[in-house]
Amino acid sequence: MIVLAVDCMGGDHGPKVTLQACRQFLDRHPDTQILLVGQPYALSGFQHDRARIVPAAEVVTMDDSVEVALRRKKDSSTRVAVQQVKSGEAQVAVSAGNTGALMAISRYLLKTIDGIERPAIATQLPNVKGRATTVLDLGANVDCTAEHLLQFAVMGSALVSVLNDDPAPTVGLLNIGEEVIKGSDEIKRAGELLRSAAKAGDLNFVGNVEGNDIFKGTADIVVCDGFVGNVALKTTEGLASMIMQFLREEFTRNIGTKLAAIVSYPVLSALKKRLDHRRYNGAALLGLRGLVFKSHGSADALAFEEALVRAYDAARHQLLERVQARIAHAAPLLAESAAAVPTPHADA
Repeated sequence: MIVLAVDCMGGDHGPKVTLQACRQFLDRHPDTQILLVGQPYALSGFQHDRARIVPAAEVVTMDDSVEVALRRKKDSSTRVAVQQVKSGEAQVAVSAGNTGALMAISRYLLKTIDGIERPAIATQLPNVKGRATTVLDLGANVDCTAEHLLQFAVMGSALVSVLNDDPAPTVGLLNIGEEVIKGSDEIKRAGELLRSAAKAGDLNFVGNVEGNDIFKGTADIVVCDGFVGNVALKTTEGLASMIMQFLREEFTRNIGTKLAAIVSYPVLSALKKRLDHRRYNGAALLGLRGLVFKSHGSADALAFEEALVRAYDAARHQLLERVQARIAHAAPLLAESAAAVPTPHADA
């Protein structure tokens, strides 16, 4: 049995969405159990022979600061869910709650894997090949060094090898051009480290990629800092919503467009499915000594179930062990790159 600890109180909708998604997930995955974490009164109506309630008195709101979540709300559903992973009661935790709080709590309770300085958030974005491009980081780290980007690439490779059953997924470094001379000094140095990792057999690095390559599917994994990654994520979601809204308006405008909609329905249906960001919900918090997945805060039941499925697949395919193995293999390079960072002078 794969056991998931679910923060049922997190997100914009709380139990109204999370419980429905949990029921659908359990019915479709007979080899799973769910620990429903939250305030008992809000979860008491849920009955399933493979689910049980783990009480948590407090809720981390979307507006709570990291300090409040970490130091004051020590019995929150978010913290108790992650605690189930630490104690071994569950293999993976899932939450739609406050991203900063979830990362801080997970890092505090689970700690980072040896060789990883900062965890990263990784998720998939749709591409024109009908698959998905994994992008990281998506907001956990605004300012990243070349070493951090190298670590992200190693962790992302482990994630995609699990999700796609591909032992050597391709990695691209997001930049303002494909040429190695492009970009900031930090990005250039990251490129050097990634090329060294490729020579050592730790990565399948294909070079610099640009923003449009994310959606072309040029590389299986695209590495960037959290600021850029978060902008890309939100832009994708906004663009998909705009396209679908435009199509709905155009095809209900008059009888001619309604007839066109009927004729082109199969194509439009396929397009809608491909652009539906709910199908790509569920971001992995990589670099921790335990599995944690973040759902979009506004997720509906369909989207939250997708996050549960991603978490389940990660646990079933031993993502944590694969990340640790890749990090261990790349340890000499990671240590060498970290040692090469110049130490600032005391008066700097």
